[in-house]
Amino acid sequence: MKRFLFFQLKSYFGFSRRESKGFIMVIPALVLLYLFPAAYEWILKKKNQDVYFEYEKKVDSLLAMGWQPASMDHSNIHSLQDTTVRKRGSSNSRWNTLNKLDFEEADSIVLQIVPGIGQTMAGRIVKFRESLGGMHGKEQLMDVYGMNPELLDRIFEYFSFSPGIHQKISINSLEVSDLAKHPYITYGAAKVIVAYREQHGAYQAPEDLLKIKIFNEEWLERLLPYLDF
Repeated sequence: MKRFLFFQLKSYFGFSRRESKGFIMVIPALVLLYLFPAAYEWILKKKNQDVYFEYEKKVDSLLAMGWQPASMDHSNIHSLQDTTVRKRGSSNSRWNTLNKLDFEEADSIVLQIVPGIGQTMAGRIVKFRESLGGMHGKEQLMDVYGMNPELLDRIFEYFSFSPGIHQKISINSLEVSDLAKHPYITYGAAKVIVAYREQHGAYQAPEDLLKIKIFNEEWLERLLPYLDF
């Protein structure tokens, strides 16, 4: 078979035996290059299908909890699902037909319906919100890396906001590692807080933290809603 192939290459293209060997070695690479676009398209299509099904599952869950279109009946649920998946990059008019979900209930999948929020940013937002223990103001999201005023406004075009703090900082009992989990307390600050507490006793009021020279009123004001004495 090999000899026949060498003969054909020499007869039709004038290849020497050495050139024929080189050409044969290149064939697998040429086949791979030919198949690569089709394979890439299949992988991309599969990934998009997975994203679609994840969104569809989330929409079904939201509808089951009573999140209903404001101007549609149940016969249009599939239309609603399709609108949700295609929302990113489209006009706001379709989404405005839906009742807003509370921002506190939105996970990293649902947050990605907002144009400009991808998987990474959605993950940052959820992690920040959960680490805080709840939010008392929309503007707190500006502390999320990559957030800007335009994106902040866009988020609350899609979600309603209800202030609420569900987890506070037990300043007199938490150790360094636990204190440092809060976005407003660095690891270094947590070490100082614990060291001062061990030396001077329990904190009695928020102002006691200002006795530590590295802290200022601006820092304390941000942290104050989360403190528990």
